[in-house]
Amino acid sequence: MTAPRSAAEPSLDVVTFGEVLGSLLATQVGPLDDATHFERRVAGSELNTAIALARLGHRVGYLGMVGDDLFGKAARARFAADDVDTSMLVTTREAATGIQVKERIVGRDPLYIYYRNGSAGSKLAASPDVVEYLTAARHLHATGIPLAISPSARDCAFEAVETARSKGIPVSFDPNLRPVLWSDHQEMVDVINALAVQCDWVLPGHGEGTVLTGSSEPEEIARFYLSRGVRGVVIKQGARGALLFTADTVWRCPPFVVDVVDTLGAGDGFAAGFVSALIDGQPEERAVERACAVGAMATTSDGDCDGMPARAELTEFMAARRGTVAERLVEGPVG
Repeated sequence: MTAPRSAAEPSLDVVTFGEVLGSLLATQVGPLDDATHFERRVAGSELNTAIALARLGHRVGYLGMVGDDLFGKAARARFAADDVDTSMLVTTREAATGIQVKERIVGRDPLYIYYRNGSAGSKLAASPDVVEYLTAARHLHATGIPLAISPSARDCAFEAVETARSKGIPVSFDPNLRPVLWSDHQEMVDVINALAVQCDWVLPGHGEGTVLTGSSEPEEIARFYLSRGVRGVVIKQGARGALLFTADTVWRCPPFVVDVVDTLGAGDGFAAGFVSALIDGQPEERAVERACAVGAMATTSDGDCDGMPARAELTEFMAARRGTVAERLVEGPVG
């Protein structure tokens, strides 16, 4: 195992953690069963968000584990290309980097399958250095994926969020439901909600919110978390934009219209846009607007993170489409 550098360095805006995956993307459009040739890439929800934040000019750190293999080396190269700090990305010879196999499709969400049981990423565990690194930045971003991949990764996630909150560090949480990684549906719901209510911001997709709260009504989904102490809930609605809920405001952001190539990674870009604006000191409404813009741009490429924009690209994109998001829907408190 390659030891990480000191957890005290460097000073970061955002830290996130999770599982890096090797990705095999079919080269031809069509069902995965018919695919015979693939491109080698890397994937992972938290990896996508980290890269998106780095491209927006933030100092970003990523914590996790990869195998001493082709995909582990490719992940390090991917992070290095966007200047993401990997001083706490550990390489282990005890397990291989997990793999995702993904179809190339246009017009709907792509099918993908995993080979990740016992992967290097699942070996993530809490330690004083790990927790110090995760809670030394200005913002912590977490997802539901570490909660599913192993008991040690789950414990790490809870300890990181608890410590961040005790230090006054804002925490955002994307549920990122992966039912295939859970052996029990109710356990998935209970564990993810247990962590979500400890965070400041919860960012579920509409369907995820329905699964996690039992309600399909956005107001009820938001009320579930707000009544348990969450500061705000942002419900992603895909082509319909997003809804922001706080204790006294409901705000709707219409979508940014783009030619969609691949939807995978859109939610990760959304999270990056939201966190980016918060770090910049922008109000919550502007954070949702930026989130919608980055999420839309992420869908214009067939790679999970290839469409994530640089800051100048995002500024130009939003300026050109500002009129499409000018309308606001402001209502009363959700209670």
